[in-house]
Amino acid sequence: MGMIFDKKMFGDFDKALFFAMIFIAVMGLISIHSATHARNLPFKESFLLRQAEWMLVSLLFLTVIIKVAYYRLVDMAYLLYAFIIIMLALVLAVGHVRLGAQRWISIAGFAFQPSEFIKVVLIMALANYLGSKKDTMWRLENLIIPIILLALPFVLVLLQPDLGTALLLVPIFFAMLLVGGANIKHLAVMVGIGLAGMPFFWHFLRDYQKQRLMVFINPNVDPLGAGYTIIQSKISVGSGGLFGKGWMSGTQNQLNFLPERHTDFIFSVIGEEWGFLGALVILVLYALIIKETFDIASSTSDRTGKLLATGVGMLLAFQVIINISMTIGVMPVVGIPLPLVSYGGSSLFATMMAIGLVLNVGMRRSAF
Repeated sequence: MGMIFDKKMFGDFDKALFFAMIFIAVMGLISIHSATHARNLPFKESFLLRQAEWMLVSLLFLTVIIKVAYYRLVDMAYLLYAFIIIMLALVLAVGHVRLGAQRWISIAGFAFQPSEFIKVVLIMALANYLGSKKDTMWRLENLIIPIILLALPFVLVLLQPDLGTALLLVPIFFAMLLVGGANIKHLAVMVGIGLAGMPFFWHFLRDYQKQRLMVFINPNVDPLGAGYTIIQSKISVGSGGLFGKGWMSGTQNQLNFLPERHTDFIFSVIGEEWGFLGALVILVLYALIIKETFDIASSTSDRTGKLLATGVGMLLAFQVIINISMTIGVMPVVGIPLPLVSYGGSSLFATMMAIGLVLNVGMRRSAF
């Protein structure tokens, strides 16, 4: 594969993007400890230590990613895509079931979620294909391969079931097609077909997914069942006030009223303990990361690099918006982790891998 790296490239290294990522990840460690310390686990078995280990491994992997030219990595996209698709299929056959979903698979004793990695690998695969179709993506036939690249993981992830992750792939797909030069009329027709099919889609949802949508409309429909988590989450965020109750002092968190508080609902812990100002700091840092990502996309003239950064920017933006919106009750609960903050090695690793690709593009943008 060969390494294409020059120390001069560090002049284009996006320090704001990198350190914002690190700061958010450290805030995640602090919040994870607060959300889980009451379990009184030995330190060597603690959630904090496991997440910290994943953070170090992810950072080491990130250094490898930025040293190898991104177009070399994109050349491997189809191979990585095929591997993750196989893993997604195996998950349905032999995967571990947790909380009613079959999303985890173990290889050599190591459990991971292929659905977290397909987000990044799909971006790489689309960047590979769209990058090779300069000035010809307006043709209808050139949409066939991208549609197949999206459809395979969409269906496999939906069957786990993981509705949130499956739907998250859609805006990434359309944004990259738009930047890649696809005909806007073709994209509009695809969106129209999708919207027209939504009433039929309802019949394919699991009962608990339908219940979540009903609870979103009115949480009091099932206040002790499906509506319980969102009610407690809103109480947590609202009770934090301006300055919060202090680290490890949130009553909803510490008294175990809030389920899944170290994973999907960790923003509720931040809102309760650090208040509006603490939550605002996190939001500003996310905004900075997303801004820097799109700035890199707009400042590189290389088509593949532009597509990569666009895809990652859309992934991060939608994941943050969906997660925070569901914790404050303005979107249905769909099980999307908060990037860099929610507990989970697969999510953390995949997110840092995605940001590493963007840093890689930024370091080489002056070469084109």
